[in-house]
Amino acid sequence: MSDQTCDTPIAGRAVPNFRVIALIVASAMLMENIDATVLATALPTMARDFSVDAPAMSIALTSYLLSLAIFIPASGKMADRYGSRTVFRAAILVFVIGSILCAIAPTLLLLVLARLLQGIGGAMMMPVGRLVLMRSVARKDMVSAMSWLLVPALIGPIVGPPLGGFIVTYLDWRWIFYINVPIGIIGMIFVSIYIEEVKGKASGPFDLVGFILSGISLGSLLFGFELSSHQGQGAFAIFLIALGLLFGIAYLKHARRHPSPIMDFSLMKIPSFGTSVIAGSLTRITQGAQPFLLPLLFQVGFGLSAAAAGQIVISTALGALAMKPLARAVFRRTGFRTSLVINGILGTIGYGLCAAFRPDWPMPLIFIVLVLSAFFMSFQFTAYNTIAYDEIDQERMSAATSFYTTFQQLMLSLGICIGALALHASMAVNGNGEPALEDFSSAFVVVALISITATIWNLRFAPNAGEEISGYRGKVKRVSAGR
Repeated sequence: MSDQTCDTPIAGRAVPNFRVIALIVASAMLMENIDATVLATALPTMARDFSVDAPAMSIALTSYLLSLAIFIPASGKMADRYGSRTVFRAAILVFVIGSILCAIAPTLLLLVLARLLQGIGGAMMMPVGRLVLMRSVARKDMVSAMSWLLVPALIGPIVGPPLGGFIVTYLDWRWIFYINVPIGIIGMIFVSIYIEEVKGKASGPFDLVGFILSGISLGSLLFGFELSSHQGQGAFAIFLIALGLLFGIAYLKHARRHPSPIMDFSLMKIPSFGTSVIAGSLTRITQGAQPFLLPLLFQVGFGLSAAAAGQIVISTALGALAMKPLARAVFRRTGFRTSLVINGILGTIGYGLCAAFRPDWPMPLIFIVLVLSAFFMSFQFTAYNTIAYDEIDQERMSAATSFYTTFQQLMLSLGICIGALALHASMAVNGNGEPALEDFSSAFVVVALISITATIWNLRFAPNAGEEISGYRGKVKRVSAGR
């Protein structure tokens, strides 16, 4: 396969079926998403093996987040310089090597170092995987391809905890990392066969100062958001968030002067991209909070076992899967703007209904509500992740994917933070030492109210936004009918 530059028209290339490419990228991301969530279940067992207290094991999670925060912004530049196929394949390899080192780590220190390495691979896999899809799939197939790509992000946090419980109960926790090896090897083989090599044009010197400033800012923010969900860490979390904001301001001042900043905020001036980032960020508050709040509600509020709670929460994965075959037809009929407005309201109301869940509700009814809520939210993120790139030219595609993925990761972590803060604030107001049902209700209402404000931004999309991608021609039909 010959190298190609990003100005080569996508439609002029012979590419394999878009489903093949989407599944290759989705499989790598599913491996990463499951790995990131399955580990939380195994931390107590790992703590015993390493002879440390269970809270000390949280560094195994935060070290991974640190790598993500530092290296996601640099992923676009790497893909432009070395080629999206090369970087994506190398990211999978680094992730697999990091997984092996995690599995054989004899001490907590070595596990943390291995997680840092694994995080570098994960940081490159997310945005470069999306970039591979954007550069390999024709625009008419983008909605269908993106709906496949979204599944790992929705299924991973749901499948991870019960899978982790199964591995810890019946196998050894080290298998959490070993299972990544065959998946990664198969992924690299398929990337080599089916993915074309596409490089971007050089856009100036590497922004080392911006890389450092953004790394400190994003790392501090992600750490702060993560720690805010843990009791007794409030003061340190506030310090980290404040530090992240200060370095973020410093980065913005630096980016205005640099000819090729590591994170290009001028992308926000592009209507479809900027609107999608803002509206998607508000909606992701809910997506980030749900995997944190729902298991707690069912275990603490309902008194269910972890296994029983996991079975209920799997309903969200079923809803996400059910959405895939319908997205393209809906967009073709109603367009992106109308779909985002109506579906966003329905999805937010669905998750807002979680505030009314009580132990005397029939479990099938709760299951149905969660399936429908996940269906609407999965549809919503398919729309955001697709329409964001409608007006992005190929030369800026790598910068756009790394920028978008950075905010996506940040907002998911912020969702956990807001969910936890709302829960603890309600507990303080009600004088509860442990979360009660009314506290969970308050938390669900808070995140739902934040997400519903995305409607304001959804209305700012042009009526014909993304018509080339969706095939929607509603405006043209109305004009023709009036003549």
